[in-house]
Amino acid sequence: MIEIDSLTKRRAGKPVLDGVSLRGAEAGVTVLVGASGSGKSTLLRCMNGLEIFEGGTITIAGHRLAAGGQSIAALDDLRRDVGMVFQQFNLFPHLSVLDNVMLAPRVVAKVPVEEARCRAVDLLDRVGLSAFVAARPATLSGGQQQRVAIARALAMRPRVMLFDEPTSALDPTMTSEVLDVILDLAKAGQTMVVVTHDHGFAKRAATWVVELAAGRIVRQGTAAAMLG
Repeated sequence: MIEIDSLTKRRAGKPVLDGVSLRGAEAGVTVLVGASGSGKSTLLRCMNGLEIFEGGTITIAGHRLAAGGQSIAALDDLRRDVGMVFQQFNLFPHLSVLDNVMLAPRVVAKVPVEEARCRAVDLLDRVGLSAFVAARPATLSGGQQQRVAIARALAMRPRVMLFDEPTSALDPTMTSEVLDVILDLAKAGQTMVVVTHDHGFAKRAATWVVELAAGRIVRQGTAAAMLG
C-alpha cells in the first residue's frame, strides 16, 4: 500500500529527509518515532503532497508522487484516497459538527446530500459523538474536536490514514479518547501511518515501528522488537 524509495527533502540546502526508504502493508499500522526535528512530520506531509521533495519517489494507495511537485489534479486524486489528521483540529468554526464531516464528501466527491449525511452520522457514532451533531466546534473539548477531525477524514473513505501527532495538544484524558478511536480503526483494518511520541500507544497499535534521526531511518522492526 505504501512504498517510499530514497526520499530526499532539503530546507535551506540542509537535508530534512536523507534517502528514506520504507514499506507499509495494507491494513498495517506504521508508527514513526524519534526525537523532535528528526523528520517524522515532514515525511508524513510528503506522503500527502503537502511538501515538495527533491529526490526519490512515493507510491501510496496506488498514487505515485515524484520529486519536484505534483499537478493539482494529481493531488486532488491523491487526497481522495489518503486522509490526514493534524496536531491542530482545523475544524470550520461556523459549521456544526455534522456539517464539518459532510463537507468534503459533498464538495470534493460530489456525494448526494442525504448519503453524505448518513455517512457523517454513522462516523460520528463510531467516534462516540452522535450526541453532538448539532454542536459548534468551540463548544467541544479538545479530544472531542480531534475525534470530529478523524471522522471528517474518514468521511472520504480513504485507503490510507495519516496521523501527525494527533494527541500532542491534548491532556491525558483527552489523549486516551483519541487513541482509543485510532486503536479501533487499527482493529478494523484501516491502513495507517502515525507519528507519535507515545510509545505505550505504539506498542498497542503498531504492526511496524520506524525510528528516524536527523532525517534518516536508524532502526525499524516490530513493536515488540523496537519498544520492548
